[in-house]
Amino acid sequence: MRYGKFRTLFIKFCGPTPQEYAEFMRRHGELYAIGNNCSMLPSTVITDPAYVRMGNNVHLSSCTLIGHDGSITMLNQAYGVKLDSVGKIDIGDNVFIGHGAIILPNVTIGPNSIVGAGAVVTRDVAEGDIVGGVPAKPIGRVANLVKKLQAQTQAVPWSDLIANREGSFDPAIEPLLVQLRVAHFYGNTSTPTEARSTALAQPTIKK
Repeated sequence: MRYGKFRTLFIKFCGPTPQEYAEFMRRHGELYAIGNNCSMLPSTVITDPAYVRMGNNVHLSSCTLIGHDGSITMLNQAYGVKLDSVGKIDIGDNVFIGHGAIILPNVTIGPNSIVGAGAVVTRDVAEGDIVGGVPAKPIGRVANLVKKLQAQTQAVPWSDLIANREGSFDPAIEPLLVQLRVAHFYGNTSTPTEARSTALAQPTIKK
C-alpha cells in the first residue's frame, strides 16, 4: 500500500519521463533486476515485479507483464485443490515491447527483439525476432527492419535533421520535424522546404 501511494504521488506530481520512471522502478519497484539505459511509461503494469528481470536498453510502452495465473484462486476453491502457477519474465538486452502488449508468465524474451503493439506473448521470443499477434508469432527479423528503416529515413526530406539529431528525440528540433512531416504527408500549401524556413524563423521558447 505504501509503495502504491508513493508511486501514484510520484507520477502525479513529478510527471516523470520514461527514463525517470524506469529509474524510479529500479529504486522502488522491487524488480528482480533492471539494467542500464532503460525506459518505461508510467502506464506500464507489472503485476509481479519480484519475478521480472530486464537487461540493458529495454523499453516498455504501456504494456503489461503478468507473473502469475489469476485463475488459481477460483480453481483452488472450486475444486478443493491447492495449486500454484507463477513464473518469471526474463527480458534480454535491447528489447522493445509495444503499446498494449501482454507478456505472460514463464516467458523469456531474447536480446535484440521487438514485441509488437497488442501482442500476447505466451512463449519465448527468439533473439532478433519481431513478434506480433494473438498469440504472438514471429513476423520478421529486427536486422531486416533496421535496413528497411534506414532506407526510409534516408528518403524523407528531413533526413539531414535526423542524422544530426541528439538521441531519438530532440525537443529543440521537434516542432520543425512536425511541420516538415505534416507538409510531406498531407500536401499542405507550404512545401517541406517552405515549412523548414518558416519553422526556423520562429523564435525558440525556452522553458
